[in-house]
Amino acid sequence: MKVYLDNAATTYPKPPSVHTEMLTYFTNLGASPGRGSYSSALESSRLIYKCRESLCSLFNFPKPENVIFTYNVTASLNMLIKGVIKRGFHVITTSMEHNSCLRPLFQLKDSLDIDLDILQCDSNGILNIEEFENLIKPTTKLVVINHASNIIGSIQPIEAIGKICAKNDIFFIIDAAQTAGVIDIDFKKVGCSALAFTGHKSLLGPPGIGGFLISDKLSEACDPIITGGTGSLSSSIYQPSFLPDKFESGTMNTPGVMGLLAGIEYINSEGMNSIKEREDDLCDLFINSILNMPNVKLYGLKSSKNRTSVVSLNFHDIDSSEVSYILDSEFGIMTRTGLHCAPLAHKTIGTYPEGTLRFSIGPFNDKKDINYTIDSLYKILRSN
Repeated sequence: MKVYLDNAATTYPKPPSVHTEMLTYFTNLGASPGRGSYSSALESSRLIYKCRESLCSLFNFPKPENVIFTYNVTASLNMLIKGVIKRGFHVITTSMEHNSCLRPLFQLKDSLDIDLDILQCDSNGILNIEEFENLIKPTTKLVVINHASNIIGSIQPIEAIGKICAKNDIFFIIDAAQTAGVIDIDFKKVGCSALAFTGHKSLLGPPGIGGFLISDKLSEACDPIITGGTGSLSSSIYQPSFLPDKFESGTMNTPGVMGLLAGIEYINSEGMNSIKEREDDLCDLFINSILNMPNVKLYGLKSSKNRTSVVSLNFHDIDSSEVSYILDSEFGIMTRTGLHCAPLAHKTIGTYPEGTLRFSIGPFNDKKDINYTIDSLYKILRSN
């Protein structure tokens, strides 16, 4: 039996329609959008625009041209963070961030001497909204926060944060790597300036495609950090200022966009809330079983409420990396151990430097997977 429980890294399997649409590009289309006026190139452009529209519908966002495609959420965050931050900015983030956010910020802290505050979250990975508001200064220009932790799944109060940022005229960027596609995010209701997403996680698309949705106000303040060919204004040696071309240079990953579109269409057909409810049920089944298991430490919230289906554990008598190895080699259960590219988050929950064993449930797991995993853990712990 094979059980895949590393969906926080990359969801697997993908809906069959994702494979089909990507293969369709290679077998029937093949052309790059914006690089010709013949039928195949125009069809590529049409499909990419359709994906922009689908993302607008998914996130209640009004402007397809403000949907920018990148390689992944790391590329998106780098483009947004490095494009908008200037010397003298005060920036706020949290202790639960992924390195895709932290490393660009610390790079700018060193190169531009920006004023960076890292808000300490509690042991469940959730920030205190009053402490957040107290950090704001006259020079605060940007807040960057992940919607949910990739280690313990805790969900931040992004609507409350968005209201505070709007009141203080602060740009607000959300890292939605762990939530886009599985938790409903209303761009207008949240009031963010940009929403960064990746395609290969809960949006059920392939690796190598991601992007961001950006407000006009942030777009005006954000410089492109990558410039080059866009298929538009080819007579000019300067980057176009209009969207999406301002932030999209080079040949588009058209098969990736087509796969992403198929993933979104699958989510729409199943219903995002229905997918989330199934994952929550499996998460509660797993957590409740773990709570009854001796010599196991569970981190984060003790139910599926206000969290994603990402669960981290450690063990009193055996190293978590050894447990992960045995789960894979003897039981066919795939998990992830270590620091998960989020060292400050592990310091926050008290698991640095060893990290945790992470189980992340996806839309194609079922009760049989969870029960088999629990039984396997019991067998491992009884033998040690």
